[in-house]
Amino acid sequence: MTELEVVLDDLAADGDQLDALVSGLDAQQWKLPTPAPGWTIADQIAHLAFIFRLATAAATDAEAFAAMTAGAEKNFDGAVNAALKAFENDSPDTLLAKWRAGRSEVHAGLAAVPAGEVVPWLVNPLPPIVLACAGIMETFAHGQDVADALGVRLERTDRLRHLVVFAVLTRDFGYLSRGLTPPAEEFRFEITGPSGEVWAYGPEDAAQRVSGPAEDFCLLVTRRRHRADVAVTATGAEADRWLDIAQAYRGPAGAGRRPGQFARAGV
Repeated sequence: MTELEVVLDDLAADGDQLDALVSGLDAQQWKLPTPAPGWTIADQIAHLAFIFRLATAAATDAEAFAAMTAGAEKNFDGAVNAALKAFENDSPDTLLAKWRAGRSEVHAGLAAVPAGEVVPWLVNPLPPIVLACAGIMETFAHGQDVADALGVRLERTDRLRHLVVFAVLTRDFGYLSRGLTPPAEEFRFEITGPSGEVWAYGPEDAAQRVSGPAEDFCLLVTRRRHRADVAVTATGAEADRWLDIAQAYRGPAGAGRRPGQFARAGV
């Protein structure tokens, strides 16, 4: 099995876990508010359906992708909100069917990209494996919002490693979204997966260091938990600053979560 196949299979598994959570909800539960201001559970799944549709276009139809993303570089929030309107009148069954179809299509589309080629994306072209990791990040973030709305906890596995890698690759997004200049200095990341395995990235002798459990780290970089409520620690002034602004996605940071809004991860 190739590395891309592993990531795509793990993306599918994450989608299946969230699917099992929402497929049994009644119509009223789909309308429940989530911690993302103004977003219901239906909105969260609609966003994922759109993102998977977008990624499929990137992998299979560059012209369609360009049309779908026209204007996003000038008004990212506006483009996202406009995309969600295409789903706003869908019944839960229709929305769920669209999301399921999108997950299947993006798996096939990314798997078919010839080795060594990249696909277009919102800022720069990406290797399909990185876009698949972005899909894992999106599924984690929006799935967490759904889980929080329902008061349940999703099982986390070492599939989180793909999101950890993606967050390391996108370390600078938090700076860029705020108009800040990212530091040239490299960070050392030492993140412990649910199995107990330590995933280490960056120079061993780096002065700026970030460490902690993978679930907490992923909650932090998707801005689903405030740094005060995760067991992620920093060594070095710049790494400590990064914990305040970390985000593994482009575009506006959003409001994030308040300190104490949720119990500490893992508790």
